[in-house]
Amino acid sequence: MPAQGSFGGGGGQNGTPAILQRLAEENAALRDDITRRHLTDLATGILAAQLQTTPSEAAEHLARLARSAATRQEDIAADIVNGVAGSMAVSAPSAGTVWTDARRLRRITAAAEAEDSVSQGAATLLEGGLRPLGVEALWLWRLTESGCLELVGHSGVSALEAAQWRWIPPAVPLPVREALMEGRPVWLPSGTTDGHVLPGPSERAARAVLPLRVRGSAVGIALAVWPDSTELDDEVRTVLPGLVEVAGRLVGATAEPTAEFPALDDLLDSLVHPAMTLHRDAGTSALSIEHVNAQAAEALGGAHRVAGRPIEVAFPLVHRDLSAMARRAQYAGFLQRAARLPAEHNGDFPPPLLDVRVLPAGRDRAVVLWHTASDRRTAVGRAVGRLQGLALFEDDLVTGRTTWTEQTYTIFDMPRDATPIPLADLGSRVHPEDTDDLAELLADVVERRKGAAAVVRVLRQDGGPRHVRIAAEPLLRESTLTGITGVYQDISAEYHTEVALTATFDQLNAVRAQALLRHRLVLQLQQAIVPEIPSPAVLPGLSAAARYRPAAAEYRVGGDWYDILPLPGGRVLVAVGDVAGHGIDSATGMVALRNALRGLAFTGHPPGRLMGWLNEVTLHAPGHPTATAVCALYDPSNRVLRWASAGHLPLLLVREGRGQLLEPPHDILLGALPTSSYQERTTQLVPGDTLLLFTDGLIERRHDGLDKGLDALRLTAEELGPCSVQEQVDRLLGGATGDTDDDTSLIAIRLR
Repeated sequence: MPAQGSFGGGGGQNGTPAILQRLAEENAALRDDITRRHLTDLATGILAAQLQTTPSEAAEHLARLARSAATRQEDIAADIVNGVAGSMAVSAPSAGTVWTDARRLRRITAAAEAEDSVSQGAATLLEGGLRPLGVEALWLWRLTESGCLELVGHSGVSALEAAQWRWIPPAVPLPVREALMEGRPVWLPSGTTDGHVLPGPSERAARAVLPLRVRGSAVGIALAVWPDSTELDDEVRTVLPGLVEVAGRLVGATAEPTAEFPALDDLLDSLVHPAMTLHRDAGTSALSIEHVNAQAAEALGGAHRVAGRPIEVAFPLVHRDLSAMARRAQYAGFLQRAARLPAEHNGDFPPPLLDVRVLPAGRDRAVVLWHTASDRRTAVGRAVGRLQGLALFEDDLVTGRTTWTEQTYTIFDMPRDATPIPLADLGSRVHPEDTDDLAELLADVVERRKGAAAVVRVLRQDGGPRHVRIAAEPLLRESTLTGITGVYQDISAEYHTEVALTATFDQLNAVRAQALLRHRLVLQLQQAIVPEIPSPAVLPGLSAAARYRPAAAEYRVGGDWYDILPLPGGRVLVAVGDVAGHGIDSATGMVALRNALRGLAFTGHPPGRLMGWLNEVTLHAPGHPTATAVCALYDPSNRVLRWASAGHLPLLLVREGRGQLLEPPHDILLGALPTSSYQERTTQLVPGDTLLLFTDGLIERRHDGLDKGLDALRLTAEELGPCSVQEQVDRLLGGATGDTDDDTSLIAIRLR
């Protein structure tokens, strides 16, 4: 049974958190694997030299040593490297101290050496090995041919301070000169003396200046800085040089560029809300994240390695919106704003970015600022911006208290000492014909977490109506709705003239009629392109049936599609998919993907390759759609089904009256990332088996998880008993548990 919570639904959106978590875990596992490989490669080279064997024989010998010792290969590799380079463990006065673990220290240096840049290596050394010693900052300078020291890496250091110490001239401070000339560490437990200046929080802060050497030649200097004067005991003086030794090999590489705007980075670091800088590549125009402050890193799930990555990695859902805002900010030269990204809330999404501001910072850079909790002043400002001449209100959903201004009591014809009415309870004071409009406004604010406006008739004490416009904004703390704020406006004067009122309704009716006609045409288009199911004569050994049910509301025509296609050689293509969104764009995107898959299927390639090509088609489609899909090829010669999935729901196999959900490969939806590869599954079928492929409209419910809907579908399929596939799909569609008003596709194939 698969972990249904990880499957994508609703056009591939509901599985987004699981996908993001899996990508983060895969990235961490990959970095750990790189470190392990680096360490085992070192040990393999040492064994090959010592035993006079080939590298492959040395690798086998290392594996045998690990098995015989019942120990991980990387631990044995650390022992071998320590045996040659000298053990990094030291005796400590108290038992159990982490610095007696030579293997751990060797893994830290291996991880640092495997990093992509000098600063990332410095960060790994600082966090993994030096900070437990009390060190708060690490500086790495490279010795240039002119005798200058050039800063090429640092960690725990502000950008502005790093810019000030980017170069140290040949007339270096005495401690640095001693370390370079004599090739030994210089320990300064009480800080600098005799007027010599070195980076650090104060003159008395303890420091250690260590020479960096490669094959006996000086290549640079490392500086470790403590927050205050500290006794640098034997433990520190033994462990620190061993840990920093790897920095010599890092510094020997080309120096990395330093921040072009150090003061800007420090300014962002001083803010109390998330902030970052984006850099646009001059050649490709691709945006990457250049710098994030601590609050932004925390908002991104503690992503301390996000700097230097493409914007799509950190913001897979809103990177297009952020890119567009950054482009407009740079071209127009002024601030761009958005109330929230994404514009509408979904409970399965990560927390939205609130009060987003993007401003240009030079030709190729932009600064992005946002909040994780709504600011009442900006929320009220947005509501006020929708209306004029207003009465304010605020509902605190945490305390249950509602606050009105003096004008609000006047609008509702209530005394000043009366208890204010929350927006959610206003239905009793609204004309019965307008309660649906009030309910839709509440749905926008409470469920979809977006601002909304509506006009309703409020009943006065004398029974007469008062036309009131309501504009409301949600108050959020991350994904939690904490309150509602907004305004009421008495617009009764606009309705005093019957002619004006009639003209207004005539105009509204005309607009509605045009919209209705447009969406009916879309619905007819979608129904017209639903493919016919091939006859049993051209489906070798198979019976097949399929159904398509459009959305309950015509204005929410979706992008569901399916296909059953006989191929040369007897194989049969079976596919189902769901393009994100609703309307004409989704309908046309669905047509493009389905027709593209039809053409690609005739190449004879397996489903994983077809899905990869289909991902490229989606990436280059107009409007940049995303979609979930499952693609399967049935071979009648051996009754084997090979299939691949792009973030789609599992397949349901019914065999001898029992249903089983087939776990799909955990691959990302179409159009999310370029050059994605897709795994395949193989399922052996037997005569009598029935396979069901479907979209989320069949089982998705507003207040339940997908796992409940999938389990309900499985039980319903088991209870149907023997029947034809035509009857089976009709009864499954009739008993569907989905209540989201989304469109639905359902396919059933059975081995005769």
